[in-house]
Amino acid sequence: MKIIGLIGLPGSGKGEASRIAREEGLTVLVMGDIIRQEAARLGQEPTDQNLGRIGNALRAAEGPDVVAKRILDRARATGEKVVVVDGLRSRQEADYFAAHAEQFHLMEICAPVEARLKWLTARGRPDDPGRSQASDGPRENSDEKIIISCGEPNRRVAEALEERECRELGWGMCEAMKTADMKLRNDGSLDEFRKNVRRLFAMLAAEMPSGMMDRDE
Repeated sequence: MKIIGLIGLPGSGKGEASRIAREEGLTVLVMGDIIRQEAARLGQEPTDQNLGRIGNALRAAEGPDVVAKRILDRARATGEKVVVVDGLRSRQEADYFAAHAEQFHLMEICAPVEARLKWLTARGRPDDPGRSQASDGPRENSDEKIIISCGEPNRRVAEALEERECRELGWGMCEAMKTADMKLRNDGSLDEFRKNVRRLFAMLAAEMPSGMMDRDE
C-alpha cells in the first residue's frame, strides 16, 4: 500500500486537493476526522478550540503519532493500493507513515496568508478560525507571530488563525514539512492549482521512482 500524505497550514488548499483525489478515484482519509470523532464521543462541539484541546490531550495520552496509527489502520482496512491522507501535523506522524507503509510520499501545499484568510472566512466549517469562542487560556508556542497584521473586518479571523497555526506548528509541522517530497504552491488561479494537483496525484499513484518528481512546483 502506498500512502500519499498532504501537509499544509490551515486554508492552504488541502481540502481541495482531497476533493480532486476523490474525483480521480483515490481513497482519502482525513486525519482531523479522528479528532472530530473523538470530540463527538466526548459530547463536545467540533469548534477549533475544542478540537485543539482534544488533539493535545489525545497526543499527550497516547503519543504524538496516535492519529497516524489510527489512520494507517483504517487505510489498511480499505484494501486499497493507494490512499491519500489529508492533514499531517507533525514529524512523528510523517515518520510513522514512512516506517509502516510500503511507500510514503509527502506533499506540502502552501498558499499566501491573505488568500488563506479569505478562503477560511468563506468556507464556513464549524472548526474554521474565528467561528469558535476565544480561548480563555494562554496560547501555545506563540512567541513568533504568524499573522503580522490584518485590518477589519477579518481581524478576528486572523487572530484565530494565528492561534491555530501556533498550535499546529507546536506539534512539529515545520519539521514534517522539511521531509516533504515536493511543495505545491497554491498562489495562482484555482484552475491552475487543480491541474497541478491532478498531475501530481497521477505521478504519485503510478509506479514512478520518487527521484523523478519535482520538489517545487
